[in-house]
Amino acid sequence: MPAGDPATATLQFQALDPDIVSEAIPAFFIGRNKDGFWVARDAKGRIGGMFLFANSALAFAKENSEPEGCATIFPSHRFELDLENSGNPLVDYLGPLMRLAAFARRRIAALLGLRAPGAKEF
Repeated sequence: MPAGDPATATLQFQALDPDIVSEAIPAFFIGRNKDGFWVARDAKGRIGGMFLFANSALAFAKENSEPEGCATIFPSHRFELDLENSGNPLVDYLGPLMRLAAFARRRIAALLGLRAPGAKEF
């Protein structure tokens, strides 16, 4: 999903089915938020972080589940981090800047009579 697309659903963090993943195994949700940043969140809601790259989110999950490792769940919908960001602190500042840049790009395209990339025609 491109970063400009709105989230289509809110992910509900629910207990994992014990027939699929044992409660003894730490589990992390890995996915993107509305700004396109990568999010890693412990399934039990203890820790989470936002990152620029998928590999960083996966490394965060692995580091926070040592020594046994973890299961990773990749939801099909975007989701927002509902915990304090324990990941890359720059992401907290980049999100608003990216939204401002996208707004400016749309305004300039409208002023020039151009169709903004990703805009829908009615």
